[in-house]
Amino acid sequence: MNVTSDTASPLARLDRLPVWPYPIHALVAVGAAFFFALFDVVTIGIALPVITRQFGISTESAAVAITTGLVGYIVGAYLISTIADIWGRRAGLNLSIAVVTVGSVLSAFSPDIFWLALFRFITGIGIGADIASVSGYLGEVSPARVRGRYTSWATTAGFGGFAVAPFVALVFVPNFDWGWRALFLIGALGGVTILIMRRGLDESPRWLVLKGRSDEAAAVITAAEQRVMTRLRTPLPPVEPVPVTAGGDVFPTIALFRPPYLQRLVLLVAIWSVYYLGNYAWLTLGPTLLADMGYSIVRSTGFLAVSSLGYLLGAYATTWFTDRIERKISVAIVAVVWAVSLLMIGFVPTPWVIVVFGFIAATTVGLIIPLLYTLTAEHFPTEARTTGVALTDGVGHIGGALAPTVVLAAHKWGGVASAFGTMAVTGLLTAILVLGVARMTGRSL
Repeated sequence: MNVTSDTASPLARLDRLPVWPYPIHALVAVGAAFFFALFDVVTIGIALPVITRQFGISTESAAVAITTGLVGYIVGAYLISTIADIWGRRAGLNLSIAVVTVGSVLSAFSPDIFWLALFRFITGIGIGADIASVSGYLGEVSPARVRGRYTSWATTAGFGGFAVAPFVALVFVPNFDWGWRALFLIGALGGVTILIMRRGLDESPRWLVLKGRSDEAAAVITAAEQRVMTRLRTPLPPVEPVPVTAGGDVFPTIALFRPPYLQRLVLLVAIWSVYYLGNYAWLTLGPTLLADMGYSIVRSTGFLAVSSLGYLLGAYATTWFTDRIERKISVAIVAVVWAVSLLMIGFVPTPWVIVVFGFIAATTVGLIIPLLYTLTAEHFPTEARTTGVALTDGVGHIGGALAPTVVLAAHKWGGVASAFGTMAVTGLLTAILVLGVARMTGRSL
Protein backbone atom coordinates (compact mmCIF):
# COMPACT_ATOMS: atom_id res chain seq x y z
CA MET A 1 0.00 0.00 0.00
CA ASN A 2 1.07 3.54 -0.72
CA VAL A 3 1.52 5.32 2.66
CA THR A 4 2.56 8.95 2.52
CA SER A 5 5.58 10.27 4.35
CA ASP A 6 5.08 11.83 7.76
CA THR A 7 7.03 14.82 6.49
CA ALA A 8 4.26 15.67 4.01
CA SER A 9 1.87 18.45 4.96
CA PRO A 10 -1.11 16.98 6.87
CA LEU A 11 -3.44 19.25 4.89
CA ALA A 12 -2.01 18.11 1.54
CA ARG A 13 -2.46 14.52 2.66
CA LEU A 14 -6.07 15.27 3.63
CA ASP A 15 -6.99 16.96 0.34
CA ARG A 16 -5.79 14.02 -1.80
CA LEU A 17 -8.19 11.54 -0.12
CA PRO A 18 -11.03 10.58 -2.50
CA VAL A 19 -13.76 9.67 0.06
CA TRP A 20 -15.00 10.50 3.57
CA PRO A 21 -12.02 9.46 5.71
CA TYR A 22 -13.63 9.25 9.17
CA PRO A 23 -16.03 6.81 10.87
CA ILE A 24 -19.51 6.95 9.34
CA HIS A 25 -21.08 7.47 12.76
CA ALA A 26 -19.23 10.81 12.96
CA LEU A 27 -21.13 12.00 9.87
CA VAL A 28 -24.35 10.63 11.39
CA ALA A 29 -23.72 12.59 14.61
CA VAL A 30 -23.21 15.86 12.75
CA GLY A 31 -26.28 15.14 10.62
CA ALA A 32 -28.33 14.48 13.75
CA ALA A 33 -27.29 17.85 15.16
CA PHE A 34 -28.52 19.47 11.95
CA PHE A 35 -31.75 17.42 11.96
CA PHE A 36 -32.97 18.57 15.36
CA ALA A 37 -31.87 22.17 14.80
CA LEU A 38 -33.86 22.51 11.57
CA PHE A 39 -36.79 20.52 13.01
CA ASP A 40 -37.03 23.22 15.65
CA VAL A 41 -36.87 26.04 13.07
CA VAL A 42 -40.08 24.81 11.41
CA THR A 43 -42.09 24.01 14.55
CA ILE A 44 -42.66 27.62 15.59
CA GLY A 45 -44.30 28.43 12.25
CA ILE A 46 -46.56 25.36 12.42
CA ALA A 47 -47.50 26.17 16.02
CA LEU A 48 -48.17 29.87 15.41
CA PRO A 49 -51.92 29.69 14.58
CA VAL A 50 -52.59 27.57 17.69
CA ILE A 51 -50.41 29.77 19.92
CA THR A 52 -52.32 32.80 18.67
CA ARG A 53 -55.61 31.24 19.71
CA GLN A 54 -54.49 29.81 23.07
CA PHE A 55 -52.71 32.96 24.22
CA GLY A 56 -55.49 35.21 22.90
CA ILE A 57 -53.17 37.43 20.85
CA SER A 58 -52.88 38.68 17.27
CA THR A 59 -50.77 37.04 14.59
CA GLU A 60 -48.42 40.02 14.65
CA SER A 61 -47.93 39.63 18.42
CA ALA A 62 -47.35 35.89 18.16
CA ALA A 63 -44.81 36.46 15.37
CA VAL A 64 -42.57 38.16 17.96
CA ALA A 65 -41.52 34.64 19.00
CA ILE A 66 -40.22 34.09 15.45
CA THR A 67 -38.32 37.37 15.45
CA THR A 68 -36.69 36.85 18.87
CA GLY A 69 -35.61 33.36 17.83
CA LEU A 70 -33.88 34.76 14.77
CA VAL A 71 -32.26 37.55 16.79
CA GLY A 72 -30.94 34.84 19.12
CA TYR A 73 -29.67 33.01 16.03
CA ILE A 74 -27.58 36.05 15.10
CA VAL A 75 -26.16 36.45 18.62
CA GLY A 76 -25.42 32.76 19.13
CA ALA A 77 -23.93 32.23 15.70
CA TYR A 78 -21.31 34.88 16.44
CA LEU A 79 -20.56 34.17 20.11
CA ILE A 80 -20.31 30.38 20.00
CA SER A 81 -18.59 30.36 16.61
CA THR A 82 -15.92 32.66 18.01
CA ILE A 83 -15.42 30.05 20.73
CA ALA A 84 -15.09 27.40 18.00
CA ASP A 85 -12.41 29.43 16.21
CA ILE A 86 -10.46 30.01 19.43
CA TRP A 87 -10.94 26.78 21.43
CA GLY A 88 -11.81 24.24 18.77
CA ARG A 89 -14.59 23.05 16.48
CA ARG A 90 -15.72 20.26 18.81
CA ALA A 91 -16.23 22.71 21.67
CA GLY A 92 -18.41 24.90 19.48
CA LEU A 93 -20.51 21.97 18.26
CA ASN A 94 -21.14 20.55 21.72
CA LEU A 95 -22.01 23.92 23.26
CA SER A 96 -24.41 24.85 20.47
CA ILE A 97 -26.38 21.60 20.76
CA ALA A 98 -26.61 21.96 24.53
CA VAL A 99 -28.13 25.44 24.16
CA VAL A 100 -30.68 24.23 21.57
CA THR A 101 -31.77 21.49 23.97
CA VAL A 102 -32.20 23.81 26.94
CA GLY A 103 -34.07 26.43 24.90
CA SER A 104 -36.42 23.87 23.35
CA VAL A 105 -37.36 22.37 26.71
CA LEU A 106 -38.05 25.79 28.17
CA SER A 107 -40.13 26.77 25.13
CA ALA A 108 -42.35 23.74 25.64
CA PHE A 109 -43.37 25.04 29.08
CA SER A 110 -43.93 28.70 28.16
CA PRO A 111 -46.93 30.17 30.06
CA ASP A 112 -47.42 33.17 27.73
CA ILE A 113 -45.99 34.94 24.70
CA PHE A 114 -43.40 36.89 26.74
CA TRP A 115 -41.74 33.74 28.06
CA LEU A 116 -42.09 31.94 24.74
CA ALA A 117 -40.32 34.82 22.98
CA LEU A 118 -37.53 34.75 25.59
CA PHE A 119 -37.06 30.98 25.36
CA ARG A 120 -37.12 31.11 21.56
CA PHE A 121 -34.29 33.65 21.82
CA ILE A 122 -32.27 31.11 23.81
CA THR A 123 -33.09 28.34 21.34
CA GLY A 124 -32.11 30.61 18.48
CA ILE A 125 -28.68 31.14 20.04
CA GLY A 126 -28.04 27.41 19.86
CA ILE A 127 -29.50 26.92 16.36
CA GLY A 128 -27.44 29.74 14.86
CA ALA A 129 -24.25 28.40 16.41
CA ASP A 130 -25.11 24.81 15.46
CA ILE A 131 -25.56 25.57 11.77
CA ALA A 132 -22.42 27.73 11.56
CA SER A 133 -20.33 25.19 13.49
CA VAL A 134 -21.46 22.21 11.41
CA SER A 135 -20.83 24.04 8.12
CA GLY A 136 -17.37 25.22 9.17
CA TYR A 137 -16.40 21.87 10.64
CA LEU A 138 -17.40 19.78 7.63
CA GLY A 139 -15.74 22.22 5.24
CA GLU A 140 -12.45 21.76 7.11
CA VAL A 141 -12.39 18.03 7.77
CA SER A 142 -13.51 17.00 4.26
CA PRO A 143 -11.01 16.48 1.40
CA ALA A 144 -11.19 19.24 -1.23
CA ARG A 145 -12.72 17.09 -4.00
CA VAL A 146 -15.66 15.90 -1.88
CA ARG A 147 -16.12 18.90 0.43
CA GLY A 148 -19.46 19.90 -1.04
CA ARG A 149 -20.78 16.35 -1.11
CA TYR A 150 -20.36 15.66 2.59
CA THR A 151 -21.60 19.07 3.64
CA SER A 152 -24.65 18.25 1.53
CA TRP A 153 -25.07 14.85 3.21
CA ALA A 154 -25.24 16.51 6.64
CA THR A 155 -27.58 19.18 5.33
CA THR A 156 -29.80 16.48 3.85
CA ALA A 157 -30.15 15.07 7.36
CA GLY A 158 -31.00 18.57 8.55
CA PHE A 159 -33.70 18.95 5.94
CA GLY A 160 -35.07 15.68 7.20
CA GLY A 161 -36.06 17.79 10.20
CA PHE A 162 -37.87 20.21 7.89
CA ALA A 163 -39.64 17.32 6.15
CA VAL A 164 -40.61 15.39 9.27
CA ALA A 165 -41.89 18.34 11.32
CA PRO A 166 -45.21 18.85 9.45
CA PHE A 167 -46.05 15.13 9.64
CA VAL A 168 -45.33 15.05 13.37
CA ALA A 169 -47.39 18.23 13.72
CA LEU A 170 -50.37 16.56 11.99
CA VAL A 171 -50.41 14.00 14.80
CA PHE A 172 -50.09 16.39 17.73
CA VAL A 173 -51.21 19.95 16.88
CA PRO A 174 -54.82 19.43 15.65
CA ASN A 175 -55.60 16.73 18.24
CA PHE A 176 -54.13 17.99 21.51
CA ASP A 177 -54.08 21.42 23.16
CA TRP A 178 -50.50 20.69 24.22
CA GLY A 179 -49.51 19.41 20.78
CA TRP A 180 -47.37 22.43 19.90
CA ARG A 181 -45.49 22.00 23.17
CA ALA A 182 -44.72 18.38 22.24
CA LEU A 183 -43.04 19.62 19.05
CA PHE A 184 -40.58 21.67 21.07
CA LEU A 185 -39.80 18.72 23.34
CA ILE A 186 -39.04 16.55 20.32
CA GLY A 187 -36.66 19.26 19.09
CA ALA A 188 -34.85 19.03 22.43
CA LEU A 189 -33.78 15.45 21.66
CA GLY A 190 -30.81 16.92 19.80
CA GLY A 191 -28.97 16.95 23.13
CA VAL A 192 -28.54 13.19 22.80
CA THR A 193 -26.10 13.83 19.94
CA ILE A 194 -23.66 15.44 22.38
CA LEU A 195 -22.95 11.98 23.81
CA ILE A 196 -22.32 10.60 20.31
CA MET A 197 -20.08 13.48 19.35
CA ARG A 198 -17.73 13.03 22.27
CA ARG A 199 -16.77 9.61 20.95
CA GLY A 200 -17.17 10.11 17.22
CA LEU A 201 -15.59 13.36 16.11
CA ASP A 202 -11.94 14.24 15.57
CA GLU A 203 -10.84 17.83 15.96
CA SER A 204 -10.40 19.70 12.67
CA PRO A 205 -6.85 19.04 11.37
CA ARG A 206 -6.83 22.48 9.73
CA TRP A 207 -7.58 24.12 13.07
CA LEU A 208 -4.88 21.99 14.77
CA VAL A 209 -2.27 23.03 12.19
CA LEU A 210 -3.28 26.66 12.58
CA LYS A 211 -2.77 26.41 16.34
CA GLY A 212 0.69 24.88 15.93
CA ARG A 213 -0.45 21.37 16.90
CA SER A 214 0.84 19.71 13.73
CA ASP A 215 1.67 16.40 15.44
CA GLU A 216 -1.97 16.01 16.52
CA ALA A 217 -3.14 16.95 13.01
CA ALA A 218 -0.76 14.39 11.49
CA ALA A 219 -2.12 11.70 13.82
CA VAL A 220 -5.70 12.49 12.76
CA ILE A 221 -4.75 12.32 9.06
CA THR A 222 -2.73 9.11 9.48
CA ALA A 223 -5.75 7.40 11.03
CA ALA A 224 -7.92 8.80 8.22
CA GLU A 225 -5.55 7.45 5.57
CA GLN A 226 -5.62 3.99 7.13
CA ARG A 227 -9.43 3.96 7.07
CA VAL A 228 -9.53 5.01 3.41
CA MET A 229 -6.97 2.37 2.35
CA THR A 230 -8.83 -0.33 4.29
CA ARG A 231 -12.12 0.70 2.71
CA LEU A 232 -10.92 1.10 -0.90
CA ARG A 233 -8.12 -1.50 -0.91
CA THR A 234 -6.18 0.63 -3.41
CA PRO A 235 -3.14 2.93 -3.14
CA LEU A 236 -3.83 6.53 -2.23
CA PRO A 237 -3.41 9.27 -4.87
CA PRO A 238 -0.11 11.18 -4.79
CA VAL A 239 0.20 14.15 -2.45
CA GLU A 240 -0.02 17.53 -4.15
CA PRO A 241 1.29 20.63 -2.35
CA VAL A 242 -1.34 22.99 -0.92
CA PRO A 243 -0.97 26.37 0.74
CA VAL A 244 -0.59 26.19 4.52
CA THR A 245 -2.28 28.92 6.54
CA ALA A 246 0.15 30.74 8.79
CA GLY A 247 -0.66 32.58 11.98
CA GLY A 248 -3.70 31.93 14.11
CA ASP A 249 -3.05 34.46 16.86
CA VAL A 250 -5.30 37.15 15.40
CA PHE A 251 -8.78 37.45 16.93
CA PRO A 252 -11.12 35.82 14.36
CA THR A 253 -13.31 38.86 13.73
CA ILE A 254 -10.30 41.09 13.10
CA ALA A 255 -9.02 38.67 10.46
CA LEU A 256 -12.32 39.00 8.60
CA PHE A 257 -12.07 42.77 8.37
CA ARG A 258 -8.90 42.58 6.29
CA PRO A 259 -8.69 42.30 2.48
CA PRO A 260 -9.86 40.25 0.66
CA TYR A 261 -12.22 38.88 3.31
CA LEU A 262 -14.07 42.10 4.12
CA GLN A 263 -15.48 42.36 0.60
CA ARG A 264 -16.51 38.71 0.72
CA LEU A 265 -18.11 39.23 4.13
CA VAL A 266 -20.24 42.15 2.95
CA LEU A 267 -21.40 40.40 -0.22
CA LEU A 268 -22.28 37.14 1.54
CA VAL A 269 -24.17 39.00 4.30
CA ALA A 270 -26.23 40.67 1.57
CA ILE A 271 -26.94 37.34 -0.15
CA TRP A 272 -28.01 35.59 3.03
CA SER A 273 -30.10 38.57 4.22
CA VAL A 274 -32.08 38.83 0.99
CA TYR A 275 -32.57 35.09 0.64
CA TYR A 276 -33.59 34.59 4.27
CA LEU A 277 -36.26 37.28 4.08
CA GLY A 278 -38.19 35.19 1.59
CA ASN A 279 -37.09 31.83 2.96
CA TYR A 280 -38.22 32.44 6.55
CA ALA A 281 -41.44 34.02 5.41
CA TRP A 282 -42.23 30.76 3.60
CA LEU A 283 -41.08 28.53 6.47
CA THR A 284 -42.75 30.38 9.33
CA LEU A 285 -45.75 32.16 7.79
CA GLY A 286 -46.82 29.47 5.32
CA PRO A 287 -49.54 27.98 7.59
CA THR A 288 -50.85 31.45 8.47
CA LEU A 289 -51.03 32.60 4.84
CA LEU A 290 -52.74 29.38 3.77
CA ALA A 291 -55.24 29.79 6.59
CA ASP A 292 -55.99 33.28 5.25
CA MET A 293 -56.84 31.64 1.92
CA GLY A 294 -59.59 29.78 3.77
CA TYR A 295 -57.86 26.44 4.37
CA SER A 296 -58.18 24.77 7.81
CA ILE A 297 -55.15 24.14 10.02
CA VAL A 298 -55.36 20.42 9.22
CA ARG A 299 -55.57 20.97 5.47
CA SER A 300 -52.91 23.68 5.30
CA THR A 301 -50.53 21.58 7.42
CA GLY A 302 -51.27 18.66 5.11
CA PHE A 303 -50.33 20.75 2.07
CA LEU A 304 -47.07 21.72 3.73
CA ALA A 305 -46.37 18.15 4.85
CA VAL A 306 -46.57 16.85 1.27
CA SER A 307 -44.58 19.80 -0.05
CA SER A 308 -41.91 19.37 2.64
CA LEU A 309 -40.71 16.13 1.03
CA GLY A 310 -39.08 18.43 -1.51
CA TYR A 311 -36.57 19.57 1.13
CA LEU A 312 -35.14 16.06 1.26
CA LEU A 313 -35.13 15.63 -2.52
CA GLY A 314 -33.30 18.91 -3.05
CA ALA A 315 -30.69 18.39 -0.36
CA TYR A 316 -30.04 14.82 -1.49
CA ALA A 317 -29.65 15.95 -5.11
CA THR A 318 -26.84 18.32 -4.13
CA THR A 319 -24.74 15.36 -2.93
CA TRP A 320 -24.43 14.31 -6.59
CA PHE A 321 -23.70 17.57 -8.38
CA THR A 322 -22.34 20.06 -5.83
CA ASP A 323 -18.69 19.22 -6.62
CA ARG A 324 -19.28 18.84 -10.37
CA ILE A 325 -20.98 22.14 -11.25
CA GLU A 326 -19.75 25.55 -10.12
CA ARG A 327 -21.76 26.21 -6.96
CA LYS A 328 -22.57 29.88 -7.53
CA ILE A 329 -24.09 29.10 -10.96
CA SER A 330 -26.25 26.37 -9.41
CA VAL A 331 -27.49 28.74 -6.68
CA ALA A 332 -28.42 31.45 -9.20
CA ILE A 333 -30.48 29.06 -11.35
CA VAL A 334 -32.28 27.49 -8.40
CA ALA A 335 -33.08 30.92 -6.89
CA VAL A 336 -34.94 31.86 -10.09
CA VAL A 337 -36.98 28.63 -9.93
CA TRP A 338 -37.79 29.43 -6.28
CA ALA A 339 -39.13 32.86 -7.32
CA VAL A 340 -41.35 31.41 -10.06
CA SER A 341 -42.78 28.80 -7.67
CA LEU A 342 -43.77 31.42 -5.10
CA LEU A 343 -45.44 33.56 -7.77
CA MET A 344 -47.55 30.58 -8.85
CA ILE A 345 -48.70 29.88 -5.29
CA GLY A 346 -49.52 33.52 -4.65
CA PHE A 347 -51.42 34.22 -7.86
CA VAL A 348 -53.05 30.80 -8.48
CA PRO A 349 -53.72 29.48 -4.94
CA THR A 350 -55.67 26.35 -5.86
CA PRO A 351 -54.97 23.14 -3.87
CA TRP A 352 -53.03 21.38 -6.65
CA VAL A 353 -50.94 24.50 -7.39
CA ILE A 354 -50.11 24.86 -3.68
CA VAL A 355 -49.01 21.23 -3.43
CA VAL A 356 -47.07 21.05 -6.73
CA PHE A 357 -45.34 24.41 -6.56
CA GLY A 358 -44.98 24.15 -2.79
CA PHE A 359 -43.07 20.94 -3.44
CA ILE A 360 -40.92 22.69 -6.05
CA ALA A 361 -40.30 25.62 -3.69
CA ALA A 362 -39.29 23.24 -0.90
CA THR A 363 -36.97 21.41 -3.31
CA THR A 364 -35.22 24.66 -4.17
CA VAL A 365 -34.67 25.38 -0.47
CA GLY A 366 -33.13 21.93 -0.12
CA LEU A 367 -30.86 22.72 -3.06
CA ILE A 368 -29.81 26.27 -2.18
CA ILE A 369 -29.06 25.97 1.54
CA PRO A 370 -26.32 23.26 1.37
CA LEU A 371 -24.79 24.94 -1.67
CA LEU A 372 -24.67 28.31 0.08
CA TYR A 373 -23.32 26.84 3.34
CA THR A 374 -20.48 25.16 1.46
CA LEU A 375 -19.81 28.24 -0.67
CA THR A 376 -19.77 30.53 2.37
CA ALA A 377 -17.33 28.39 4.37
CA GLU A 378 -14.98 28.24 1.37
CA HIS A 379 -14.60 32.02 1.28
CA PHE A 380 -12.91 32.50 4.68
CA PRO A 381 -9.52 31.59 6.22
CA THR A 382 -9.12 28.74 8.71
CA GLU A 383 -8.35 31.13 11.58
CA ALA A 384 -11.81 32.67 11.20
CA ARG A 385 -13.82 30.23 9.10
CA THR A 386 -16.51 29.40 11.66
CA THR A 387 -16.81 33.05 12.66
CA GLY A 388 -17.05 34.00 8.97
CA VAL A 389 -19.90 31.55 8.41
CA ALA A 390 -21.53 32.76 11.62
CA LEU A 391 -21.35 36.43 10.70
CA THR A 392 -22.60 36.02 7.15
CA ASP A 393 -25.30 33.46 7.92
CA GLY A 394 -26.04 34.95 11.35
CA VAL A 395 -26.25 38.62 10.38
CA GLY A 396 -28.05 37.44 7.27
CA HIS A 397 -30.82 36.34 9.60
CA ILE A 398 -31.70 39.99 10.03
CA GLY A 399 -33.56 39.35 6.80
CA GLY A 400 -35.28 36.40 8.44
CA ALA A 401 -36.10 38.47 11.53
CA LEU A 402 -37.67 41.13 9.30
CA ALA A 403 -39.65 38.55 7.31
CA PRO A 404 -42.80 38.56 9.49
CA THR A 405 -42.92 42.37 9.52
CA VAL A 406 -42.20 42.86 5.81
CA VAL A 407 -44.33 40.03 4.43
CA LEU A 408 -47.29 40.59 6.78
CA ALA A 409 -47.20 44.28 5.81
CA ALA A 410 -47.26 43.28 2.13
CA HIS A 411 -50.12 40.90 2.93
CA LYS A 412 -52.09 43.64 4.68
CA TRP A 413 -51.54 45.97 1.72
CA GLY A 414 -52.21 43.65 -1.19
CA GLY A 415 -53.34 40.28 0.15
CA VAL A 416 -51.85 36.84 -0.40
CA ALA A 417 -50.57 37.64 -3.90
CA SER A 418 -48.60 40.61 -2.58
CA ALA A 419 -47.10 38.52 0.24
CA PHE A 420 -45.90 35.78 -2.10
CA GLY A 421 -44.76 38.33 -4.67
CA THR A 422 -42.52 39.92 -2.04
CA MET A 423 -40.96 36.52 -1.32
CA ALA A 424 -40.43 35.92 -5.04
CA VAL A 425 -38.50 39.19 -5.43
CA THR A 426 -35.99 37.97 -2.83
CA GLY A 427 -35.27 34.94 -5.01
CA LEU A 428 -34.49 37.09 -8.05
CA LEU A 429 -32.21 39.38 -6.03
CA THR A 430 -30.39 36.36 -4.59
CA ALA A 431 -29.72 35.05 -8.10
CA ILE A 432 -28.17 38.37 -9.13
CA LEU A 433 -26.04 38.84 -6.00
CA VAL A 434 -24.57 35.32 -5.88
CA LEU A 435 -22.97 35.76 -9.30
CA GLY A 436 -20.51 38.16 -7.63
CA VAL A 437 -18.86 35.59 -5.33
CA ALA A 438 -15.62 33.76 -6.16
CA ARG A 439 -15.40 30.40 -7.94
CA MET A 440 -14.36 27.95 -5.20
CA THR A 441 -15.69 24.55 -6.30
CA GLY A 442 -12.94 21.90 -6.09
CA ARG A 443 -10.25 24.34 -4.95
CA SER A 444 -8.14 23.73 -1.84
CA LEU A 445 -9.03 25.79 1.21
